[in-house]
This record gives sequence, structure tokens and C-alpha cells, in this order.
Amino acid sequence: MSFIDFLGAAAGIVTTLTFLPQVIKTWKDKSAKDVSLMMFVIAVVNEIMWIVWAALLDPINWTIIWTNAVLMAMALTMIFFKFRYK
Repeated sequence: MSFIDFLGAAAGIVTTLTFLPQVIKTWKDKSAKDVSLMMFVIAVVNEIMWIVWAALLDPINWTIIWTNAVLMAMALTMIFFKFRYK
């Protein structure tokens, strides 16, 4: 694995952690009152665009796809929590 591949993978791992504290806090508190629904809707749209872009590259960039798939799953979880804990 080259340094560039390692750096990209490490950045992807750190990026996937960005929404995790909010997901955990919302799940534990069973409250999403102060969570912005629009932020997570925008995040889902953003993640879809990144995934499509990475899939269209030659070769496909799996680091970007996996990173954004995890982020999209967490954003969708927050959207679910927003409606469930309203």
C-alpha cells in the first residue's frame, strides 16, 4: 500500500467518525429535538453525489465509496431518529 493509499484510507476512517458522536448521543438521549433535519438531508444528497462520482472514475475509487456509504448510513439513521424521537 502506498503512502497516498494509506493517507486516503486513514482520512476515510476519520471522516466516517464525524457523525458518530451525534448518532450515539441521539440514540442514548432518545431525543433529536435540537438536531437539524435539513443538515442530514443535505448530507445524504452529498454522500450520494460522492458515491456516484467515485463509481464513475476509472478505476473506481472504493475508499470514497465506502467512506460516503458509511456517512450516508449515519445521516439516514439521524433522519430516522429525528422522526422517531420527535
